[in-house]
Amino acid sequence: MRIAVAKEIEVCERRVALNPETVARLVKQGLEVWVEKGAGERSFFSDAAYQAAGAEIISDTDQLWNQADILLKVSPPQEREDGRSEIDLLREGSVLISFLNPLGNPIVAQQLANRKVTALSMELIPRTTRAQSMDALSSQASLAGYKSVLIAAAALPKYFPMLTTAAGTIAPAKVLIMGAGVAGLQAIATARRLGAVVEAFDIRPAVKEEVQSLGAKFVEVKLDEETTAAGGYAKEISEASKQRTQEVLAEHIKNSDVVITTAQVPGRKAPLLVTEEMVAQMKPGSVIVDLAAEQGGNCACTDPGKDIVWNGVTIIGPINLPSSMPVHASQLYSKNLTSLLQLLINKEKALQINFADDIIDAACITHAGEIRNQRVKDGLQTINTQQPAVN
Repeated sequence: MRIAVAKEIEVCERRVALNPETVARLVKQGLEVWVEKGAGERSFFSDAAYQAAGAEIISDTDQLWNQADILLKVSPPQEREDGRSEIDLLREGSVLISFLNPLGNPIVAQQLANRKVTALSMELIPRTTRAQSMDALSSQASLAGYKSVLIAAAALPKYFPMLTTAAGTIAPAKVLIMGAGVAGLQAIATARRLGAVVEAFDIRPAVKEEVQSLGAKFVEVKLDEETTAAGGYAKEISEASKQRTQEVLAEHIKNSDVVITTAQVPGRKAPLLVTEEMVAQMKPGSVIVDLAAEQGGNCACTDPGKDIVWNGVTIIGPINLPSSMPVHASQLYSKNLTSLLQLLINKEKALQINFADDIIDAACITHAGEIRNQRVKDGLQTINTQQPAVN
């Protein structure tokens, strides 16, 4: 059983699929691990560290991809400089485990199916107790939530904590966290540690106790519809409910020094939570950090990947924020992957794809030339329907 770790080629991706510590554990289990030359450099893990852990360093990219039984990545397969897709390098019957964005870009799933690759998408790991150690979305979202507060604190022209000095008392910053998932809860905890007064909003009333346990005030909006989807994620709500939510939040946003938005819906455009009118009401010098920038943004003024100033308010739309903390991001992702590998490799060190296992069944999007996930199939159908007919 040969497990290979690919070097990421996406420009902004600094993470690596396995760190030396987890490689050593796999080698100790009797597995062969190949690591592409330089794969860990941007995460500050040297080739020498991987070799010391028992990995073989491979300089030939084509060899690594084509001879791997299981290939591990962070970002979805990309197009290479020579014009070929990384998917073209995978051999038939091999296994790819990575973030694949199958709901946002289902065409990748079709390409993997055509290549007869068994692909497991880390976005589709179910949110269950048994799968917690494999939940890469949560591990990476926690990093994003933490870093978002540090970015906001650096951009805000004020202190976060209350200070009593000889020159007078400094009032604490007021921070509003929108979305109390993993990223939001970590943002709340971090902002509180920095001394801010924190409010938090989420359409799911069930998270109220978690918010309050971290020392934040919960902004409650009563909605007459179900707001929680399968797996505990927030559900897309009706336009009437969105309008009601914006009306309640407008005053809280106006009075905040910092607003951090985290609301995302898998495979969909991010919901609009902060309108231009709301931004216009904020005090000059206020800061918005939009963690949903890659999905279009929760703020109407967000420009993905850029920091802009709109009407005196700084709006920051970071892209791939976990990658800015590659050491711990890679460490956590490595743990997620190795936990999943334990389900895929049996005691005889052979690959077993057991679809009776709910985790494997949920995460596996392609196998034996077929797309297995119905939501991915629906996404492809939508794309095919929207394409113009060829005369």
